[in-house]
Amino acid sequence: MIENYPAFEVSPVPIPGPDATAPQLFRGLYGMPMFVTIPAANLAESTEFWIDALGFFELFAIPGRLVHLRRWAFQDVLLVPAARSATLPEMTVSFACVLDQLDAVVEACTRIRPGSVTGPHTRPWNSVELEIHTPENARVIMTAARPYDPDSAEAATLRAVGIEPTDHSGERLHTSVNRSSTT
Repeated sequence: MIENYPAFEVSPVPIPGPDATAPQLFRGLYGMPMFVTIPAANLAESTEFWIDALGFFELFAIPGRLVHLRRWAFQDVLLVPAARSATLPEMTVSFACVLDQLDAVVEACTRIRPGSVTGPHTRPWNSVELEIHTPENARVIMTAARPYDPDSAEAATLRAVGIEPTDHSGERLHTSVNRSSTT
């Protein structure tokens, strides 16, 4: 078994708090460790929604075949042409944001595509989330971590599964065991 450890330095996500600010859009080129490919019936409409409502930018496009969108580092979306799904999928894709971005996302989604956003919802894993239904009929979650309050119900939930906060400098305040069977 492998011990979990703080590795905040590899993530663009800022430490949760009232003064947390979103990182800049990331325009660097890298080998993508994860991305989502979303079929879109109308690439132009979908691209506009992802850019104007969700804060992505177009990294590059192959006209009529692919649009590569990005927000922060490691938040990559590939839009590809395909028929629109008739049903809303069970699967979601989540993107980190900061708390002060949520209101702007709600406002933009409501303006561009009324009825496309629900929330905010406070979750037991100490985040606030919006669910957005995109023009492609994808379910996108914008999730913002809340400041850690050790006396909150969310903190109790996290402690119950062995998660304790760190001081974000790498100093462990608690040791937990990774239950994954991979190394």
